[in-house]
Amino acid sequence: MDAPQSSRRISTDLQTFLAGFLRIGDVAAVVVTGILAYRIRELDFDLPGAYQVALALGALLTLNYFHFARLYRFANLAAPIQQFGRLAVTWIIVIVTLIFVAYFTKTSEEYSRIWVVLWFSLSFAGFLCLRFFSTLLIRRWQKTGQLTLNLAIVGANELGLSLANHLAEDKQAGVRLAGFFDDQAADTGKLDAYPVLGTVEDLLKYSRDHKLDEVIVAMPWSESERLLKVLKKLRTLPISIYLCPEILGAPIPIHKFDRIAGWPMLAVQERPLSGWDLLVKTIEDYILGSLLLVLLTPLMIVIAIAIKLDSAGPIFFHQRRYGFNNNLINVYKFRTMYHTEESRTAARAEGAVPQAKRNDPRVTRVGGFLRRTSLDELPQLFNVLQRQMSLVGPRPHAVVHNEQYAKIIDDYFGRHRMKPGITGWAQVNGFRGETSSYEKMQKRVHYDLYYVDNWSLFFDLKILFLTFFVPFMQENAY
Repeated sequence: MDAPQSSRRISTDLQTFLAGFLRIGDVAAVVVTGILAYRIRELDFDLPGAYQVALALGALLTLNYFHFARLYRFANLAAPIQQFGRLAVTWIIVIVTLIFVAYFTKTSEEYSRIWVVLWFSLSFAGFLCLRFFSTLLIRRWQKTGQLTLNLAIVGANELGLSLANHLAEDKQAGVRLAGFFDDQAADTGKLDAYPVLGTVEDLLKYSRDHKLDEVIVAMPWSESERLLKVLKKLRTLPISIYLCPEILGAPIPIHKFDRIAGWPMLAVQERPLSGWDLLVKTIEDYILGSLLLVLLTPLMIVIAIAIKLDSAGPIFFHQRRYGFNNNLINVYKFRTMYHTEESRTAARAEGAVPQAKRNDPRVTRVGGFLRRTSLDELPQLFNVLQRQMSLVGPRPHAVVHNEQYAKIIDDYFGRHRMKPGITGWAQVNGFRGETSSYEKMQKRVHYDLYYVDNWSLFFDLKILFLTFFVPFMQENAY
């Protein structure tokens, strides 16, 4: 999963500097390694026009794709191991784009294959070196205290103490608490192990002589008049001011503050897809779904013939499953089991069919191979083009399994806030096939909900890429 977001608190100046450094460095890596590769291949620095165009386009695509992949965000730069996979996938997408451009413009023959391989390899090595250097910079800043967040809490009360204890427990946040201030403080002293440094007026003076990055106001929201007076005084400070909610520590997700009819509201849940995101997801499904259907039609014909030769019965199998917003849809699959009266009855009973197990006698020879490789899911491309499913999303479960697990797993139905997918984040992390225990299904749901809350085009492309490269023969796929 993606890196924690606590690194948001790193100095904005340092964020800007490092992001700008990497952007310039990435462009330079693409251009310089392209020239170096040509020098190695041709023993000359005089690049032909076609090569210059390739370098320019490569640099432009790299800058834009890396930006959309969030490779310049501090949260990702501070997690080099997670960043490696994101970097590799994005660079492969750049390469594929360049290959497509060369193919459709009929210019691929103008480039040396050796030069192309050298260029791609050297560029990736350059990206890695830049990020290794950026990691060293971040660690240096951490040691020198430049990444430390200095803050004060206004509110010497139970809520403020809970907040202070929470900040002290989070070692990764890099927070140094200066102390407490309170508009009703009679004198200085201690609140538990933390110093009380005076009133709000004392805080204004303190900020002039000490480095202070943020102030958090931890006061009862019900005392609105008192709260407004404190906030009015703090507005003179040239630093960030935050208002701590009274439900500190409660498992309530906070997305953002918004306004409805001019009244401020706290958004605890948002639509996973709306506006441009919804349009991008729809275009992705139509374009990639159509392309995959065209490319995979010969394979699907071969599979259909193999199914007919292997056992009697229809080629396709459809099952009622829950889709977007808990609406029932018919999900298509290649038939992988023997066609018997029992199977027909189970299919009519709203999906009340037991999950396949190891050495299941109901599974045909061809069906066993299809299930292990997930090729039985290919007909769901028709579901995608019918707008019932997406290429990527939480996998739809049989109706009986859906209702069974919804009773024992919190937020289970939250999976249905997006269309179900042919593949998903849970599947590429190994949670596919039989769910033999409550813990396995809980973990699958956890990954599904993470995907719903963190969707992006890059995330979808990453999952599609991993779908082709994760091991086909997983232990729980039969």
